[in-house]
Amino acid sequence: MKSFLLLCVLIFATLQRSFSQTGALPDTELDRCEGDILLLLDSSGSVTTLDFSRFLIFVANLLHPFSLGRGHVRVALVLVGTEPHLEFDLDVHGNQESLLRALQSVRQLQGDTNTEAAVGLARRLLLLEAEGDVPKVLLWVTDGVQPGDVEGPMSELKARGVRVLIVSTIHGDYRVLRRVATPPLESHLHFVDIESIDIIVENLREAIIKIICAERLSVVHLTSHSAVLQWSPVLAADGGYYVLTYKPVGKLQAENRTVLSSTSSRVELTKLQPDTTYTASLHPDSNQRLFSTLSVNFTTLPDVLSPAEVTVSDSGPRQIRVSWGPLQPARVQRYIVEYGAFPSGRVQTVTVSNQKSSVILRDLEPGTQYLITVSALHADGRQRAMSVRSCTQEAARPALTDLQLALMDRWEGNEVQASWQADTDGLKGYWVSWERKDSQSSQSESSPSSAYLPPSTPSIRLTHLAPNSRVCVSPVYSSGRGEGICCTAKTGGH
Repeated sequence: MKSFLLLCVLIFATLQRSFSQTGALPDTELDRCEGDILLLLDSSGSVTTLDFSRFLIFVANLLHPFSLGRGHVRVALVLVGTEPHLEFDLDVHGNQESLLRALQSVRQLQGDTNTEAAVGLARRLLLLEAEGDVPKVLLWVTDGVQPGDVEGPMSELKARGVRVLIVSTIHGDYRVLRRVATPPLESHLHFVDIESIDIIVENLREAIIKIICAERLSVVHLTSHSAVLQWSPVLAADGGYYVLTYKPVGKLQAENRTVLSSTSSRVELTKLQPDTTYTASLHPDSNQRLFSTLSVNFTTLPDVLSPAEVTVSDSGPRQIRVSWGPLQPARVQRYIVEYGAFPSGRVQTVTVSNQKSSVILRDLEPGTQYLITVSALHADGRQRAMSVRSCTQEAARPALTDLQLALMDRWEGNEVQASWQADTDGLKGYWVSWERKDSQSSQSESSPSSAYLPPSTPSIRLTHLAPNSRVCVSPVYSSGRGEGICCTAKTGGH
C-alpha cells in the first residue's frame, strides 16, 4: 500500500513538473474560453484505489490547457459514494497549480455507488449558480457499475442547457449511458479500458472546447425598452472592431448600426419598443482573419408603467409603509402619494423622489381605514396612478394601570392594600407577587410570595411584607401571563 501511494505521489509530481515547464499559456482563443465544468467522479468501493488515482490523473491532464477562474473556466468536483461529497466548488481554484494540488489530496470515499444523490447535488450546483449565460458541462467519469436511476435528473439538466459527457471503463451499461449522454455520442460518450484512458484525452478535450469556447451572442438582461447583449471576445485587444446591427423583425424600419471596440464583450441596446421581437447581428471585423457573424433573436417585455403594484406593510396604530414598483428612475420624474381617512377624511400629499419606491406615512389615526393613492409623473407627460386601502392598528391599551399601595397598619407598617385598574377584555385573572417577611427568623430575611386572583377582584391585602418589598401585578390570559406593573411598598417595622 505504501509503495502504491508513493507511486501516485511520483506520478502527480511528474505531472506538476511537466505542467510547470510549459510556462504560461499563450493568449489564444482557447485561453479565452469561458464556462463551468462539474466533474462527477466515481469514488465508490467498486473502483480500485489504483483506478481511482488514474481517474484523478486523467482529469488533471484533461483540464491542463484551460485558464481557470471567473471569466475563464471554473471547475468543481463531486465524488460519488454512499453519500455524495463536494470536494471543491466552482469558485475555489483560479489557476492550474491550485487545482493540481487539490486533485493530489483527494481521498477515495469507498462505499456504495449512489450516483442518483450525486447527480442531485450536481444539479443544484449547476442550475442554481448565477454566473451569467455561460456554457455548463457535466463530465461523469465512472466504472459503469450500478449507474442507478439517473435518466430523469440528467434529462432535466440537459433540458436546462447542461451538456452531459461520459467516460466509462469497460463495465458500463451502454444502453443507459447512451440515453444519458448529450449527442453527438461519438464525441460525448467514451468506453475505454482504465489502463488506456489517456488515449481519449485529446478527443474529449476537443469536445469540451467546442462547447465552452463556441462563439455566441447571448441576451443576458431584458426589459420592455432595453436589452443587454454579451459575447465571448474573439478579437485581439489592439486589432479590429465589432459591427452590431439590430432591428425589429417583420417591420419596415431602418436597421440600427453601431461600431464597438475590439475589447468590447457586451452592449446595452436602449429605446427599444415593448413587446417586440428583434434580430441582432454582431460581426467581428479584422484584417488578420475572417470571423463568423453571430446572431440572436429576442423579444422585449410588455410595457409596464410605474406604479404597476402598490402594497402596504409595517402597519401600526400611527403609521403605514406604502411601497410601489417597478422603480423606473429613467422614465419617472417623481411620485406623489395622497392619503386620507376613508371615506371623507382630509387628503394629505407627500412628494417622493424618482429614486425611491416606498415611504412611511406617519401621524395617522389608530383603528382607521385610509385610502392611499400613488401617482407617477412620467418624463413623457403621462401619468399613472394606483390606489390601495389599508387600516391602521387599534391603539394598544395597557391591561393594567394605576397600581396603588395603601398602608393599613401605621404602627407595624407591614400590611398593605394593593389595588389597580384593569381592562378585563379577554382577561382570565391576575398574578400578584411580593416579598414576605420570614416570621421564623430574627434576621431581616424574606421569601417570595404570590397569589392568583379572578378578574373580578382588582385588589388584595398583603400582610407581613418585607421592608421595601416590590409588589407586582400581571394580567393572565388564556395564552399566558401578560406584561405587568410594579411598585415598591415603603414599609418598615419595629
